[in-house]
Amino acid sequence: MNENLILIFTRNPELGKVKTRLAASIGEENALEIYKHLLEHTKKVTLETNFDKRVLYSEEINTNDIWNNHLFQKKLQFGKDLGVRMYNAFKEGFDDGYKKIVIIGSDLIELESNDIKEAIKKLVNNDIVIGPAQDGGYYLLGMKQIPENIFRNKEWGTNTVLKETLKDVQNLKHYLLQEKNDIDTLEDIRDVPVFKKYTNK
Repeated sequence: MNENLILIFTRNPELGKVKTRLAASIGEENALEIYKHLLEHTKKVTLETNFDKRVLYSEEINTNDIWNNHLFQKKLQFGKDLGVRMYNAFKEGFDDGYKKIVIIGSDLIELESNDIKEAIKKLVNNDIVIGPAQDGGYYLLGMKQIPENIFRNKEWGTNTVLKETLKDVQNLKHYLLQEKNDIDTLEDIRDVPVFKKYTNK
């Protein structure tokens, strides 16, 4: 077993249930197309690493989708909010014996395999690694154990998440990766060449 694990949080790609803020501008079908593209990108990036990979689905586990059953472990997210779901995913990973765990979402066209590799590498000498997102959240979180409160008392989905998280880890050794843009709104896709066709309509 590899001692490093990537947790990939995904939503089941269903019409009307993904990228709802984006869908308000470009329609549900286009938003679903974009989300599927983002899932493919996330799959490609994680396959370029040699760490164990675990996909966590929002609604139900799909054994017949883009995530190869032999290459990706499959689990369900559980918990009443994003913080609880992430806590449970990390706890399960550590309980399974993994030493370093990184969590990523599936809405980052800028994510590269080197970001994940750097995060794992930086965890050798740091307690926490964070990939800050331009919207005030984070696109990656890596750790060797779960600090108290890191998943509590956050307004998930708002621009305060990163700031509050940094407060929680101020007494721990932490490292910040390069800031990146995750995709939630029309503004987020305007300058992305592969999504240009959706913004010209």
